[in-house]
Amino acid sequence: MTKKSEISYNEAIQEMETILGKIENEDMDVDKLSLSVKRVSLLMKLCRGKLRKTESEVEKILNEMDEK
Repeated sequence: MTKKSEISYNEAIQEMETILGKIENEDMDVDKLSLSVKRVSLLMKLCRGKLRKTESEVEKILNEMDEK
């Protein structure tokens, strides 16, 4: 089983787009809908975490640049 942190931001976005496209086009089997929505929720949390981490790192770098 892969860790959720092993998937890249872009991979997560692409997977969400694929799932959401299937839901919008009604290509999603009703029995899989709940699992797919849960997967999208997990991917969204992962993306938010990556964005927050990146924002924090950029702020740290900028602050270090200001101190020099």
